[in-house]
Amino acid sequence: MIAVNSTMKSRLSGFGCLPGAFPLLAFFFALVVPIQAADKAADDKAVVSILDDSTPYISPTNGLGSWIWASNTFSGQTCQLWNTFEIPAAAKVAKARLVMTMDNEFTLYLDGRELGHGAEWRELFVFNLTPLLTPGLHVLAVKGVNSFGLAGMLMSLHVDLADGRTIDLQSDKSWRIVPNDASRWETRTEVQVGWPQAVIVAPFGGSPYWTQPVNVNQMPSLQPIKIYFWQTGWFQITLLSVCGLVILISFRLMAQLALHQKERWLLQQERARIAREIHDDIGSRMTQLVLHGEVAQSGLPNGSETQLQLGQICEEARGLLSTMDEILWAVNPRRDTLRDFTAYVTKYAQEFLAPTKIQCIFEVDPEMSVAKFELPLRRSLLMAIKETLNNAVKHSGATELRLQIHWQGQWLIVVVQDNGKGFDLASTKSERNGLINMTQRMSELGGHCRVTSQPGQGCRVEFKIPLKRPQQNSWAWIWTAKPFSSPTNETQNGQAEEPSQNHDFTK
Repeated sequence: MIAVNSTMKSRLSGFGCLPGAFPLLAFFFALVVPIQAADKAADDKAVVSILDDSTPYISPTNGLGSWIWASNTFSGQTCQLWNTFEIPAAAKVAKARLVMTMDNEFTLYLDGRELGHGAEWRELFVFNLTPLLTPGLHVLAVKGVNSFGLAGMLMSLHVDLADGRTIDLQSDKSWRIVPNDASRWETRTEVQVGWPQAVIVAPFGGSPYWTQPVNVNQMPSLQPIKIYFWQTGWFQITLLSVCGLVILISFRLMAQLALHQKERWLLQQERARIAREIHDDIGSRMTQLVLHGEVAQSGLPNGSETQLQLGQICEEARGLLSTMDEILWAVNPRRDTLRDFTAYVTKYAQEFLAPTKIQCIFEVDPEMSVAKFELPLRRSLLMAIKETLNNAVKHSGATELRLQIHWQGQWLIVVVQDNGKGFDLASTKSERNGLINMTQRMSELGGHCRVTSQPGQGCRVEFKIPLKRPQQNSWAWIWTAKPFSSPTNETQNGQAEEPSQNHDFTK
């Protein structure tokens, strides 16, 4: 049965002139009115369901404050509202919901982080702040825009703590209006001078605003921003410090390398100059001295004491010329190659053994490398080879000597082997300074000297050295800066090797 009030009855009585009209109208109202009533009940139930089920404490009568705004209102206005709240120390947030709306648009910030945006004042917007709140002071900031006419913000914040306490914040006069030219206002924790209080435009439910929202929007839940260790200040400061240190070391290395290259270039120039002066000046004078001696010797009677003395002087001068040729070869930087060293050694061995009964057999790689062979290496190796040849001529009694020179990767191997009488290495090692000197020379160069001999089976001496000098500790080289005027390695090595020259038969 449908109850019809008196107004409806009076309106229906007008249709009495139409035959059968009343039954039709009665049937129409009996069908349409219940449907409209059911739709309205469903809408009301849906709103109440959203308010009561998803967020039970959010409702028009549960905590919403007043509509607040700046003291002046005009169309196209931007209003910045600011407030703070604090979570007690050691407290744990069980649940936190913020409900708000604004006439007309708003952007919500929590501690400077944007949480969401709304643009319909007849709807409520619900934010879940539970995972974002920690003990301490927090800042709520809202930037609103008034399109035209009236303007206002309506909000409430309700926080349930695990120990049963609650925290509530509403839109009221405690909010501050921030000037539009303020900087970093979304993160400021204290009220600044010139921030006036908000004005209550209308109480909740007051005209012309609604008492029941047309919709409730559940905003997406945000999670706390994770700060990884590489985003922390200490890591970034440490990384910058390490990068700065690496840059400083790199610059130091570059400076050291440039200085080292400059020193090497100057050394090469100086060696070339010395070689030219020795050859052009001392060499020519020594040659003239020999010629003058020979001329003077030819004018004296044969067998006279003066002629013999002049002959000895000329012989000594020729020996000095031979020694000077060796010095020129060592000093000349154009001879710092493995191929030149091999050619010089074979020529020297051939000339040295020519006056003896020892036949020399050479075994040299046909294609010897033109790799750099630095002066300290080839000078020490030449001294050791000369010492070996000298020992073979003086002590071995050999008739054949085999000289082998071959190149293996970054190593140079020189073998001097004779078919002489040999000796007992165990009994003579401590007495022969020549063997000790050769072993020490090779050890200082990063190589080794290996002597193999037995009585009646000849002697074999093997030298193995790297083609480059062993480098000192890298960090020591970095931090130990050498002055430009300090002695170079070649000079120091040359000074260290002077005592061993006493065993060189040419000195």
